[in-house]
Amino acid sequence: MHKSSWQSRRHRRRGQRHRAWFRRHGSNERNDAGAQQSAQGSSDGHGEAPSTSSTAGNSSVPDLPGYYFDPEKKRYFRLLPGHNNCNPLTKESIRQKEMERKRLKLLEEEKQQGKKIARLGFNTSSLLQKSKLGFLNATSYCRLAHELRVSCMQRKKVQIQSSDPSALASDQFNLIMADTNSDRLFTVNDVKVGGSKYGIISLHGLKTPTFRVHMHENLYFTNRKVNAMCWASLNHLDSHVLLCLMGIAETPGCATLLPTSLFVSNHAAGDRPGMLCSFRIPGAWSCAWSLNIQANNCFSTGLSRRVLVTSVVTGHRQSFGTSSDVLTQQFAVTAPLLFNGCRSGEIFAIDLRCQNQGKGWKATRLFHDSAVTSVQILQEEQCLMASDMAGTIKLWDLRTTKCIRQYAGHVNEYAHLPLHVHEEEGIMVAVGQDCYTRIWSLHDGQLLRTIPSPYPTSKADIPSVAFSSRLGGSRGAPGLLMAVRQDLYCFSYS
Repeated sequence: MHKSSWQSRRHRRRGQRHRAWFRRHGSNERNDAGAQQSAQGSSDGHGEAPSTSSTAGNSSVPDLPGYYFDPEKKRYFRLLPGHNNCNPLTKESIRQKEMERKRLKLLEEEKQQGKKIARLGFNTSSLLQKSKLGFLNATSYCRLAHELRVSCMQRKKVQIQSSDPSALASDQFNLIMADTNSDRLFTVNDVKVGGSKYGIISLHGLKTPTFRVHMHENLYFTNRKVNAMCWASLNHLDSHVLLCLMGIAETPGCATLLPTSLFVSNHAAGDRPGMLCSFRIPGAWSCAWSLNIQANNCFSTGLSRRVLVTSVVTGHRQSFGTSSDVLTQQFAVTAPLLFNGCRSGEIFAIDLRCQNQGKGWKATRLFHDSAVTSVQILQEEQCLMASDMAGTIKLWDLRTTKCIRQYAGHVNEYAHLPLHVHEEEGIMVAVGQDCYTRIWSLHDGQLLRTIPSPYPTSKADIPSVAFSSRLGGSRGAPGLLMAVRQDLYCFSYS
């Protein structure tokens, strides 16, 4: 009796241990079986299974915590902790792989499709037909024609000629900036041994079918970072380049007026090279040159919690205190106003007629939710375009201080990225932190074109672009110039 009861108790304990073991291992087997079933279900479909970052709304491929579904191999993989340096699979590597796949796909589509449609229902034939029937006025026809030609631009590599071809093969483009007439391109190149050097590219040879330009040698070399730059019209239109250089070690930062005549073969015979002028202005984030007659031969620099307006002729300075760092600036031409964008998200205008001691020098105030990286005043000076570090681009009405339009699609998280507004063609161009160049319609904010970078996405390889309606001078054709790494590309109208 006692023996049978003892055996029954022992069997019950053994059964409880077996059931606990099956519960633990059975859950793992069910997870593996679920992963296999999901992979089979994805293969029975059309092979389109998004990754973990995009599977939240897809019922066919469930999001398993700690696992990543590879759409190519159609199976789940375990995500390892991200702090392990030898980790072969992290969320960052997965994101980079997805971005590279998307970039290659867009590049292949651009090669295969000769003509793209920027708007549904609009192509060349329908545009001409509607114009003949009187459904479009001249302004709308020109705007839509530009949009069609922008969507059909093809990428061509530009051949750069120089007296030092070895430098062209090693130096990487950092910034490019076209002048007012679009016949010159000022470049800042990162030198392989460290530092930066400047050059001017003549765009007169930028013609189809051969795209050839000449890089003029320069006599100025610096090992300091360029925070900001703009064209300056001191002796004549675009006679100088204003550079804001960052200070290093015991050398303070400065603002430098670099004459374009210092570049070899860039000035006419008998024309003396101009003088290089430097102003001790430490920590400048931005700069702007004034074309306003009430601030003639003056430039502005945006500092940390301060704005300096300096006269080149007399050296007189006006200082305006701010509550945040000034990251971008632009002078108005007709009104005596200087518009500033701050790290705090505030955009304000300084009335240059007021003294810096007064309290009424802030003429206009607008606000973004993130740091403002670029401000562009439209031609009639009634509207202002601004972008910030959250990727938001807004068109503001300066009379009502209200946002009248937003432009979706721009990508930015923390970079100082410019805007390029071209009212004659009715378009706006911006390069995102994801290295994609996007073109919008100014009229209604429609995204017309997304151009991928020729190189993989990298924080160090964000393209620098310049758009003009007359590339190469008054007889040039509209197009887009893109500089990335050691290469220069031209997207010209067909």
